[in-house]
Amino acid sequence: MGLLRELLLLPLAPARGAGWVLAQTVAEAERQYYDPAVVQRELGALEEQLNEGVIDEAEFERREDELLDRLHPPHEGMTR
Repeated sequence: MGLLRELLLLPLAPARGAGWVLAQTVAEAERQYYDPAVVQRELGALEEQLNEGVIDEAEFERREDELLDRLHPPHEGMTR
């Protein structure tokens, strides 16, 4: 029965493969987005922009809050 099922699903193999690749890409992007080391580097760069006068205090605080939220990613099945 398994062989027959695989033969019937063979035309869908490219779509299933593309779906797998997409899922892997999304997982890696999320891992990098929520990586504490990346967030820390971005916080440092943000502080430099504030010190150099590139951004004002309000912009700094807004972006800092966004970065700090990334340190606590949402969990599946839970609402924030």
